[in-house]
Amino acid sequence: MIAGIAAIVGRPNVGKSTIFNRILQERKSIVEDTPGVTRDRIYGKAEWLTKEFRIIDTGGIQLADQPFKKEIEVQVEIAIDEADTILFVVSGKEGLTNDDEYIARMLQKSNKHVILVVNKVDDDHLKNNIYEFYALGLGDPIPVSASHGIGIGDTLDLLIASFDKKTRKEYDATLAFSFIGRPNVGKSSLVNAILNQERVIVSNIEGTTRDAIDTPFKVDGKEYVVVDTAGIRKKGKIFENIEKYSVLRAMTAIERSDVVLIVIDGEKGIIDQDKHVAGYAHESGKGVIIVYNKWDVIDKDEHTMQKITHQIRNEFVYLSYAPIVFVSALTKQRIHTLLPLIEEVAEANTQRIPTNVLNEVILDAQLVTPPPTHNGKRLKIYYASQVATTPPTIVLFVNDPELMHFSYRRYLENKLREVFDFKGTPIHIMARERK
Repeated sequence: MIAGIAAIVGRPNVGKSTIFNRILQERKSIVEDTPGVTRDRIYGKAEWLTKEFRIIDTGGIQLADQPFKKEIEVQVEIAIDEADTILFVVSGKEGLTNDDEYIARMLQKSNKHVILVVNKVDDDHLKNNIYEFYALGLGDPIPVSASHGIGIGDTLDLLIASFDKKTRKEYDATLAFSFIGRPNVGKSSLVNAILNQERVIVSNIEGTTRDAIDTPFKVDGKEYVVVDTAGIRKKGKIFENIEKYSVLRAMTAIERSDVVLIVIDGEKGIIDQDKHVAGYAHESGKGVIIVYNKWDVIDKDEHTMQKITHQIRNEFVYLSYAPIVFVSALTKQRIHTLLPLIEEVAEANTQRIPTNVLNEVILDAQLVTPPPTHNGKRLKIYYASQVATTPPTIVLFVNDPELMHFSYRRYLENKLREVFDFKGTPIHIMARERK
């Protein structure tokens, strides 16, 4: 579960990207002394004190005219809007500037929690420079040196504490699911069809849904939450700020869902972007259902469904475990099958196999097809244990993990699927050396 979202904001060349990279512990942002290098927002996922959070690096804001000034400010405004907490970075080496004061006023209007980070405090005599930043009215300045890693831990402590104070609505006791897909595939219409009422705006103009809308509802005494996300749009297709904002919303919705429904436009067929969208769901480890919408407008015969199923399996090889449903949000054809299937997939994603039964299946699989040899060595599986659910994760204790070929891992996964109902859920199989 993501604890929160933080955005790093500040004028150019104060070390925002260096702090971003330090928090991620990798060089993801370009670090250079030229102002305006980071024009785009860059997203990452980090962990501190066992809590995961998202971090956004933004372009520098300044009063003077600069290339892409307007675009950068739009990017920053979006990041501020999305974030729970803002890391406002200033430079202890250069001191307080008019640009810092301009940004401070912008942040005060946002009503977001702000942590004031004074970077480039690389030695003790520069610590005296932090006091002038009290004039910004944003609380106690935190001295750090991103290049040396000094003060980053203290900053992260404050960041996690700020996430703990916020109230982010979650639905632990209910089954949450989300529709994801490129724009205008009918996600909002599917939500309306399930709810049987016009709770979500539906329009033929691409990109109508700009936000994620949580809708709790009950059916036959069972509680659900459907999260309708903004469509994931191909980069460069439209003005970038809406594109990446939608992607972040969709990724957040996936993380908060138990089951993800990938919606394909039956009228336009499968395109490359559908595979990109599906990749987010597959990598999340959540339950997955493929929904082929607009079935009512397709010219079909008795073989059409079989042909399209074969095409989907070829295009989405990594989603071979995901059930496929052919529906029409307009006519509500097969809409009634979605909730029972969502229930079934959610149950499979949380399934736990008794250890003795799991080991029997793994042993039988080895007897039927022994592991192949590699350089004269053969893989030996001594013991199997399921260590997690969502998704089901199985550790195999072996003589040498290097001997676990991906083809044999796939064979074992297929055997597990033959015995247990893992419909709609990925299975993670890891090999560990037996000590």
